[in-house]
Amino acid sequence: MVSIAAVISGLGASLPERVVSNEDLAASLDTSDAWIRSRTGIVRRRMVEPGTSTGDLAVAAGRAALSSAGSSADFVLLATTPDQPCPATAPQVAHRLGLEGVPVLDVSAVCSGFGYALALARALVASGACSRPLVIGAETYTSIVNQLDRDTAVIFGDGAGAVLLHEGDSTEPGAIHALDLGSDGAGSGLIEIAAGGSRCPRTGGALSCEQRYFRMRGREVYGQAVRRMATSVRTVLARAGWSNQSIRAFIGHQANQRILDAVSDRLGVETNYRFGNIAEVGNTAAASIPLAMADTTARRLVRPGARTILMAFGGGLTWGSVALSWPDALPVHLPPQHPPARQNIPAPPDGTVPGTRSTPL
Repeated sequence: MVSIAAVISGLGASLPERVVSNEDLAASLDTSDAWIRSRTGIVRRRMVEPGTSTGDLAVAAGRAALSSAGSSADFVLLATTPDQPCPATAPQVAHRLGLEGVPVLDVSAVCSGFGYALALARALVASGACSRPLVIGAETYTSIVNQLDRDTAVIFGDGAGAVLLHEGDSTEPGAIHALDLGSDGAGSGLIEIAAGGSRCPRTGGALSCEQRYFRMRGREVYGQAVRRMATSVRTVLARAGWSNQSIRAFIGHQANQRILDAVSDRLGVETNYRFGNIAEVGNTAAASIPLAMADTTARRLVRPGARTILMAFGGGLTWGSVALSWPDALPVHLPPQHPPARQNIPAPPDGTVPGTRSTPL
């Protein structure tokens, strides 16, 4: 039966030019190429240059997805760790893309963010709130990871990926067929940056590295990730009415190759239907799934319309999976795009800031 569906029609990607190999990290950390490969599956990752922000990557990936689809967007959802605590990053991204006046939203679900944003986009299309949502996953985790911490510095890289969707029907390649999302706040301490919010502001005293930087309790995260993602995939397969054996493309959030292998093995996914690029780009958090999709499409490894499962697990704790048919879109890759330099506004002689009140309300 044909029904209205949100359909992926454009794929975009953006990666920094700077490549950081395992050998590069071994020069400053107590580690080795062999140690990193055996525990993560990562060989190299991309890292932004100083002055390049998450928003710069998001703009490039978003513009690439729009170019891939040959269309514009009427809603922007940005899954990310934002450029700054306030305001959200999505309005600036939309402005720089020339999408003036469109509604926007930052989605904060860490590594599960892209799946959550896809779910929101699908609901927005179904409700009639929009017809061409742009979903971007963008991260610069190297800016929030302690580069002297071997447990996290070797894992993360920077990048952005994006998809443009349109209102279509369920028979089209790229149609989203089913979703499953979940969370468990009891595990919020397993993946976190402790400082920077209202519970632990960055002001008012010295902060330790553990408070200022991203930290993760790897062994516990591994167990949770494997169990939660395997359960979520079984649920979304049942909702789509698909069998494990019918899946022809299986892409997980590129967190750790051992996690990806463990979930795939539990579900009985054949090796030749497992796709990813963690070896080349590392863990790019919310950007990892669209980046892996763009890479897989560029290498022409999956036919349009093939039954596909996407899955992710991240801080919160959050997790989710998506059942869709592989899109019929050619990916476009663009380098990070920087905004025009801001002009400094001089303060008036009395020391107040222009546009603000010098006395309490």
